[in-house]
Amino acid sequence: MVLTGARRTKTRTNKQRPLWKELPILIGVALLLALFIKTFLLQAFSIPSESMQNTLQKGDRVLVDKLTPWFGSEPERGEVIVFHDPSDWLRGVPTEPPNAFQKVMSFVGVMPSAEEKDLIKRVIGVAGDTVECKGDGPVKVNGKPLDEPYVFPGNTACSTDDAGQFKVTVPDDRVWVMGDHRQASGDSRYHQEDPYRGMVPVDEVVGRAVVVAWPVTRWDTLPVPGTFGR
Repeated sequence: MVLTGARRTKTRTNKQRPLWKELPILIGVALLLALFIKTFLLQAFSIPSESMQNTLQKGDRVLVDKLTPWFGSEPERGEVIVFHDPSDWLRGVPTEPPNAFQKVMSFVGVMPSAEEKDLIKRVIGVAGDTVECKGDGPVKVNGKPLDEPYVFPGNTACSTDDAGQFKVTVPDDRVWVMGDHRQASGDSRYHQEDPYRGMVPVDEVVGRAVVVAWPVTRWDTLPVPGTFGR
């Protein structure tokens, strides 16, 4: 039976957009996602010196957890942290200017930051702690000697110069940091005459380094050593 006056439904054929039209959208989404990750979750950083050997080698790439601090968590003893230069610690250290591609890639977090003046050290003392080192060591925190197998082979826990012999109490909202390569690290010990007395303000901490991501032959996590009693 044929019904008169019935509406005919037109079938529309959805045409797929050409790849050249889709590609800019995909790239834009990827860049926005990378920027979001860099800002709130993880960021890659390049190790610029030997100050954290042998835990980290110069040229290693680490991934830094930036999410945890958003929830009010502060650095804890034994963590390896990245922080902004608190008081011109990098004065006189030459830096190679990045090219345009590096600037874009570091901005979205795909490549390590090429312009920011950041450092990476291990947290030894937090607010309220008394940290000291005499002679060759060991380093003591609140009177407890630390067992530090991560210290560079052949190094002593303290340096024998004046800065290497110290006793400090960490104030609120500060941390005391030291490099694992004790005789090749310009850390808190060597900035006690600065406005922060060698301490790093907590609000200058970017985040905790959690993974060595590159090169792949050195992939590893960065746990808190057992000597810190966690």
